Amino acid sequence: MNEKLYDLMDWAGIEALVYSEEDNPHQNLGPHLTEDGVVFLAFFPGAAEASVRIDGQKDPLPMEMEDEAGYFAAMMKGDAIPAYSYRVVYEDGKEAEYGDPYAFAPQLTEKETKKFNAGISYEVYKKLGAHPMTIDGKSGVYFAVWAPYAMRVSVVGDFNSWDGRMYPMRRLWDSGIFELFLPGIASGALYKFEIKAKGGLTYLKADPYANASELRPGTASVVADLSDFVWTDEKWLAARSSAQAKDVPMAVYEVDLATFRKPVTQNEEQEAAAESTGAAFPQIRPAKSPEKAVAETSVSKNEEKADAQALPDQREENGSGSVDAAEVREFYNYRELAPMIADYVKEVGYTHIELLPVMEHSSDTSYGYEVTGYYAPTARFGSPEDFMYFMNYMHEQGIGVILDWVPSQFPRDTHGLAAFDGTFLYEHLDPRKGVHPKNDTLLYNYGRPEVSNFLIANALFWKNVYHADGLRMNAVASMLYLDYDRKAGEWVPNMYGGNENLEAVEFFKHLNSIFKKQADGAMLIAEDSSTWPKLTTPVEDGGLGFDYKWNTGWTNDIIDYMQLDPFFRSHHHDDLTLSMVYAYSEDFIVGFSHDNIVNGQGSMYDKMPGKRSMKFANLRAAYGFMMAHPGKKHLFMGQDFGVPSQWDYKTAVPWELLEGEDYSQMKAYMQALLSLYRSQPALYQKDYDPEGFEWIDTLSANENTIVFLRRGAAGSEDLLVVCNFSPLAYEKYQIGVPYSGKYKEIFNSDSAAFGGTGKINPRMKSSKKEICDDREDSIRIQMPPMGITIFKSYSFSFIENPPVLSLRRAPGNLQQKNR
Repeated sequence: MNEKLYDLMDWAGIEALVYSEEDNPHQNLGPHLTEDGVVFLAFFPGAAEASVRIDGQKDPLPMEMEDEAGYFAAMMKGDAIPAYSYRVVYEDGKEAEYGDPYAFAPQLTEKETKKFNAGISYEVYKKLGAHPMTIDGKSGVYFAVWAPYAMRVSVVGDFNSWDGRMYPMRRLWDSGIFELFLPGIASGALYKFEIKAKGGLTYLKADPYANASELRPGTASVVADLSDFVWTDEKWLAARSSAQAKDVPMAVYEVDLATFRKPVTQNEEQEAAAESTGAAFPQIRPAKSPEKAVAETSVSKNEEKADAQALPDQREENGSGSVDAAEVREFYNYRELAPMIADYVKEVGYTHIELLPVMEHSSDTSYGYEVTGYYAPTARFGSPEDFMYFMNYMHEQGIGVILDWVPSQFPRDTHGLAAFDGTFLYEHLDPRKGVHPKNDTLLYNYGRPEVSNFLIANALFWKNVYHADGLRMNAVASMLYLDYDRKAGEWVPNMYGGNENLEAVEFFKHLNSIFKKQADGAMLIAEDSSTWPKLTTPVEDGGLGFDYKWNTGWTNDIIDYMQLDPFFRSHHHDDLTLSMVYAYSEDFIVGFSHDNIVNGQGSMYDKMPGKRSMKFANLRAAYGFMMAHPGKKHLFMGQDFGVPSQWDYKTAVPWELLEGEDYSQMKAYMQALLSLYRSQPALYQKDYDPEGFEWIDTLSANENTIVFLRRGAAGSEDLLVVCNFSPLAYEKYQIGVPYSGKYKEIFNSDSAAFGGTGKINPRMKSSKKEICDDREDSIRIQMPPMGITIFKSYSFSFIENPPVLSLRRAPGNLQQKNR
């Protein structure tokens, strides 16, 4: 044995490596300059021989085994560390060559770690996780993870036979961050972190910051490079601030990618393609329209790459080497789903889509709301680059994309965040604060800066890296209240003795202020079932800073009302009117989500009373009222044409129903309704201004009717909205109007084209000086049964002095300079 090498050995440190308890392995591994030359130290468990291959030298430098567990050392003369690699021969005769992970300096600075520990490192996702890069001319992957109370952390994967002894990571100062650069590793490698907790318990964890994950039931993280995709949505992003302003229309189509449409066998695909002409729903590979050809040209570079790689689940072959025609894939790829969804959304007239969580999750039954990979699009539908294609395609088609995001809870999956480093790191120690009593999921400790940083950076990640146009936060009420879903004695009051979660409040303010600071038009939406005040008030004005809040109160009231037999609705008339008492306390979104049609609740169609035709009439009335009510709009997939059964996570939307007349008429109704909504400024310009709404009649409970006025900005016509939630038609029904003038029916849900009885008002109505509804003027109309009628109003002064039309606007969207 070389005496000089022997004297240089740190035997205590070597023992720590052998027993996998070392958190600073670089001091006893890698190259070291000494007075006698360069010393190479390496640990290869199970190796029989090892040598150093010096670049430019023919003969390798043999290494001495200093410990029979596989610890090797070698010395060469010189005062500079050369480029080199290790050649290893294992006891079973197998050979391998490795770059040295312990030859590289930290890639995180101490200043960066301090920012993370303070909770203000908003791009920490560029540092933590797994990132392909080149250091000192060596390509590989840089790994970093936060596990402050771990005794030792190692990178394991398919590149080292999942052996935690082989690549222990270096603890950086007192930050709790471990890091290591592995040369020779490439994108696509599977990996996890092996953590040895205090007490000796050793286990595997997926990377909290991983950019990709294995398809379930696999739980490994996957190395992914997010820098290759070529984005072409610059025009969309540049216009986003104005396109998502409060005074423009926003109609959101909520989508579950897993069940929007399910793959069929290849034989069925071919048959469908052959019969696709005039289909009610876009086929798998629709013919290119001129505008689609333009969009596809702009992303051709990405498509060419995708074609070269092929979709993973399209490459599977049977034993004969050909694709099995009867094989059924479980999911479509993001790239396949993009044109399917975009075509439908544009056809019906929505402005945005909202996706149920696309972040990686283990359980299909959670609908994606129990996230295990916050920085990874789920592998169910393809790769991260595939999802970038999806987002880019939507923007090319003029469609905004909102992502459901879950900062409220996380599951107990053993490979996930739960007890990550052997302690309650991301969750609270006290189960009265750290466990959801109903779901048995874990709750984040928002008071820990690194946990808050993890979530805030994640919100920014989806906006900045994947170009998300907004995030909709789930279960905000469960975050705001310490006693949410808890009985007396099951919760811990805050420092003032109250039930407000002060740490969550500070988290929301911090998140919203940073999110808004970038001023790029992206939205933050709260799904909050409580009455917490000032949710959508700016942080600087004492609010939480959200852009919008789901109006779950309105949704519940309308569903309760519509489920009743019309005979009993008069006793629940306030369900129709209550929302306007608080309508301007927040900036609301009204609509019906997946929450309203799962777990035995039935579909929207199923909730409606009566026989088939009456169910559709009720549904038309409910959606008409939603569209006329102040607030942006939201509707879950399939509900717009009246699917008869509730949604479940296994079954695709039954698009074949559109071959039936009732369903196709319902779809046509929604197309017309959305077209009306987008074309009438009175329905959206003043959603959050009390001047945009005026009650005309709220007292006709016995008739089940309400009447109100919607106003837009100066120069746009007012709309008179008449709603009848009774199956009775009312002839010559008198309605008070705000001023004398003419009133023209522009929309009627009872039109025969929509499956109604055809009771419409074909002629313009002139007001008369007859008092009604405390108004001096009134009109008489034919009020259709179970429907909504909308009149455009023109005052007589308006008719006598018609508006000057601006020639700068296209016909059909003319600018009025006076009213």
